[in-house]
Amino acid sequence: MDITHIIDNLNPEQREACTTTDQNLLILAGAGSGKTKTIVHCIAYRVITGQAHWHQILTVTFTNKAANELKSRVNQLLPNQQNNQMWAGTFHSICHRLLRTHANAIGLDPNFQVMDMDDQLRIIKQIHKKLELDEQQWPSRKSLGYINSMKEKALRSSQCQDSTNLFLRTQGDVYQLYETYCKENNLVDFTELMLKTCEVLKKHDSIRWQYQMQFKYIFIDEFQDTNHLQYLLLRLLKHDAQRIIAVGDDDQSIYSWRGANVDHMFQFEKDFSPVKMIRLEQNYRSTQPILEAANQVISHNKKRLEKNLWTNKKDDEKIKIYSAYNEIDEAQYICDEIHSLNIDADQIAILYRSNAQSRVFEEKLSYEKIPYRVYGGLRFFERSEIKDILAYLRLIANPNDNYAFERSINNPPRGIGKISIDKIKQYSLLHQTPLLISSQKCEWSAKITNALEQYTSIIHISAQFSKLSDLMAEVIKRTQIIPYLQSQKGPQIESKIENIEELINAAKFYDHYDNIQTALNEFLSHTVLDQNHSEISNGKQVQLMTLHASKGLEFTVVFLVGLEDDLFPHKMTHADEAQIEEERRLCYVGITRAMQKLYISYAETRKHYGQETYQRPSRFIRELPQNLLSNLRTNQGFQKDIIQASYQFKLGQQVHHTKFGSGIVLNYEEDGENSRIQIRFQTSGAKWLLCAYAKLTII
Repeated sequence: MDITHIIDNLNPEQREACTTTDQNLLILAGAGSGKTKTIVHCIAYRVITGQAHWHQILTVTFTNKAANELKSRVNQLLPNQQNNQMWAGTFHSICHRLLRTHANAIGLDPNFQVMDMDDQLRIIKQIHKKLELDEQQWPSRKSLGYINSMKEKALRSSQCQDSTNLFLRTQGDVYQLYETYCKENNLVDFTELMLKTCEVLKKHDSIRWQYQMQFKYIFIDEFQDTNHLQYLLLRLLKHDAQRIIAVGDDDQSIYSWRGANVDHMFQFEKDFSPVKMIRLEQNYRSTQPILEAANQVISHNKKRLEKNLWTNKKDDEKIKIYSAYNEIDEAQYICDEIHSLNIDADQIAILYRSNAQSRVFEEKLSYEKIPYRVYGGLRFFERSEIKDILAYLRLIANPNDNYAFERSINNPPRGIGKISIDKIKQYSLLHQTPLLISSQKCEWSAKITNALEQYTSIIHISAQFSKLSDLMAEVIKRTQIIPYLQSQKGPQIESKIENIEELINAAKFYDHYDNIQTALNEFLSHTVLDQNHSEISNGKQVQLMTLHASKGLEFTVVFLVGLEDDLFPHKMTHADEAQIEEERRLCYVGITRAMQKLYISYAETRKHYGQETYQRPSRFIRELPQNLLSNLRTNQGFQKDIIQASYQFKLGQQVHHTKFGSGIVLNYEEDGENSRIQIRFQTSGAKWLLCAYAKLTII
């Protein structure tokens, strides 16, 4: 039996994990430490040494992609083996397989169908209608979130009844009717797959014993991301005769909002004792300065299983810290750096905390003709909540826009349903009039008449405003879309609200127009051109993404942007030390995505809801090892004014020129009548202009 190809190319810690077969293991796999390789070689070693057959190994991952990669790499390491018998998949797929196998024995229809969240929402809407619940007061999505969260806590509807609280009583009733509907129609949702499996293993000793005996080795990948139900499933499968190998990194636990519980990393040693802990600290991705920066930042977290990343790579390039005047200067600097880098665009990533930050980078990259893609998401103006508000703006600009009317009339809900909209469409078809006019010609009840009056009052307000940003703010306010979103439940709600607020900042660039209609038309044209920008190719593109989306990826060059208090760490986390620690882990994840070059930037001023605010550099910047940083513009404070007799400009100030368009002030030279100012324009680049003749307008 030749095992040299299994263990010889492993480092000492990886080899120890691979060859330790008589104990439960907690493998602390630091970023870029060869986690997947270690799992693959552990599986191969146990098979080739006769410790287990393929069907006696269970490997649980969090994505199908990860499961397929594991199986593929095991197959490459051990070709011509019957590894199709290995149980490898996500928690949901493993539970689905188990329930199908034992459906008859546990009283479940073997032909049960698995629902997605859209199916769930459709059923819940029917239940709300049956209970005569008003959608605005009782949003269906909130009930969906409640049901899923209760299931993730392993709670059935009978355990969630509370007559003392209106909210809990109502949600309990919805949950009970939902359970009944699913049972009667042989439907199972994703969370039910795991909850039902846990219940089966708890109630049926023979089934539990069968799998405890079958699975001699259980591997759990990304263990730090397990939620309560997943951890419960693992504990139910536990048996003294088997070995459980949990692989994860508490320093990369960033999904608490999805139910992930980093405490499982600390509980494992107690619940599965005795446990051997192995630390994978050698990093194969990043340079030593990048790793030292990551180590230094994460060391400020009090609750962690310590590890210290290191590498054999010889590279001492410092981390660049850029202090931008504002978010536009930040984006321009990054574009300039990208132009100067001799590297494929797809090896460059711009990482940000909030989705709303992408807008400025998208616009600047487009102007600079740098191809890009928003990874794992939509471009700013393609996001549904943005298109919802733009529909109102389109109708204000053109009352004949029927598509905009259909999108906005009941969004957010105002009691104008499908029957009413069909009535408007019929009138429009019969009289050949636009839908907006038709809606005012039909006969309505007092309730719908009132709703339509509130709606049309939004469409006819443009004459009251001279600036587009003010009009935008008023439309957002009158639609009440933000209070509506706040009433919903889900991890993306805060991001959607931030995106809507960013619309006001986008509109600010059109405030210099004298005519509000012209400004509106120019803005709407820009939103369409941005979506269909001809320079965007399907080839190599700079990657834009949130820090959460970047986990598991790596790039030669990383720009970590917007490191300012209230932005990153996020303002919603300041009051909770546990949340601050998760924000710091998110920063750690961002830093460790970089292989060769890391740029960190922050803006000294940033627009929030259309108003310029002074920003403080993030605490995470102060936690970096200062000897490894290359600071740019450290001698220019963000409050430094250009003081002179005739002209009052500030560094970073936004101005508009009749020929060159909008730009920001970069520099100023005082010389009486020959005083000149340097401006970086969005479309024309940096230019020096004589102040006496420039006729600049401050935006």
